[in-house]
This record gives sequence, structure tokens and C-alpha cells, in this order.
Amino acid sequence: MTASQPGPQSSPAVGVWAGPLFPDRHRWPVKLSYGAVILAPFQPRDWEEWSLVRQRNQAWLAPWEATDPVPRERRSPRQLFSRQRRETKAGSLAPWVIRYGETSRTPLIGQCTISNITFGAARSGSIGYWIDQAYAGRGLMPAAVALATDYAMQVMGLHRIEICIRPENAASLRVVEKLGFRYEGSRPRYLHIAGDWRDHHCFALDASETAGGLLARLPPKPSRGLGAAADSAARQSQ
Repeated sequence: MTASQPGPQSSPAVGVWAGPLFPDRHRWPVKLSYGAVILAPFQPRDWEEWSLVRQRNQAWLAPWEATDPVPRERRSPRQLFSRQRRETKAGSLAPWVIRYGETSRTPLIGQCTISNITFGAARSGSIGYWIDQAYAGRGLMPAAVALATDYAMQVMGLHRIEICIRPENAASLRVVEKLGFRYEGSRPRYLHIAGDWRDHHCFALDASETAGGLLARLPPKPSRGLGAAADSAARQSQ
């Protein structure tokens, strides 16, 4: 897939691991895991570590970050979390931080959030995500997005999941390609990002396209090897 020719996606090879055990019904907060990839509910105690990771990755993330076209007073972490908590309680948001590791030392490496959750006739949601550059390209983000999507459809009962990506964001485009998200078209000037209105490609899957779950499309459990760069990033975030 290329940014200029997103095109329909073929289904990835099916893995041999059936996936995690999900609860019978959706109750927030909920913690999910696939191998060493953990989706943990965003908590106030995560703010300091989250901020350090974000600061270290500012240049890596800035081109893809949503910006407010109307200048406003910068919100404090407390204000941001209060808004997040209200939306979560209302059922329109499911915010997870991504952690990675199989011991007590599991550094925060990114975020995966289902937003704009609606029920009724639509039963849909949108997934947004980012990852620490030191962990990018290791198959961790596809695992996190697959985990969130499977939970949304199998437990929350959503029918459709959508992901919108800037055409220039090759790393993010690879995530939807690996998971077999269907390209639906371009949305001109869809979101205000990095100071201007940016075009996006829209990808989606509905429940009829995800029999067996997205995790079954991935290789068995993501690699445990962190590598030197990731180990260094983990130490910096402690």
C-alpha cells in the first residue's frame, strides 16, 4: 500500500493463537493483554510517565497531532483527565495506555483510544493511537489496535470501527494494512493538525468482516525482545 494508492486490503495470514479471554460484558475500567502488549485504563498516576514519553517523542509525533484552530488557554493535566473521565463515564470514550513487558517493569510506550463511541442504530467508534518511536516497527501497535477492535466488537457490541490517517503517515498506514482494514476513501480537510486542515484516508471494518477477530490475523504473540533502543527508552521513562 502507498499513500497515493491506498486501495482495498487483502486479509493477512491467520495466526495460530486464538486470542485473550475477554469479560462477558463491558465494564470500565478494563485491562486487556496480548502476550507482552498490555492495554491499561488511563489513570491519573499515568500522567507523569505519559508526559515524559510524549516530550521525548515530540518531533516524532508533532506532524500527526490534532491541534485546535481556535487559540485557547492550555488545559492542565487535571482538566484534561476530568474531561476524559466524563466522556468515559458517559460511554463515549475508552482510553488505554499501552504498556509492554512481562514483568513488574512494564514501561508506558503509547496510547490507544476508542472515541466517538455511539450505540443505537450506528454502534460505531473511531480508534486513534500513537507509539514511542523506540518501539515502532515491532508489531506492537497492530497488536494493540487489534486487541481494542476485538474487544469493541466482541464485548462492547460495536458494529463498526473506523481509523482515519493522514496520507503522509506511512507508519500508521502500515498498521491498517497489516490488520486488513478496508479503505473507504479520502476526507479532504478532515482534521486540524499541526496548524492546518489536513486531508485523511478513512479505513473501516464492520462486524461481518472480522469473524474470528483481528488478533487471529497476527503472528502468535508479539516478540518479547526489546532491543537496545527500547531498553534505553524504558530506563528513561522510569
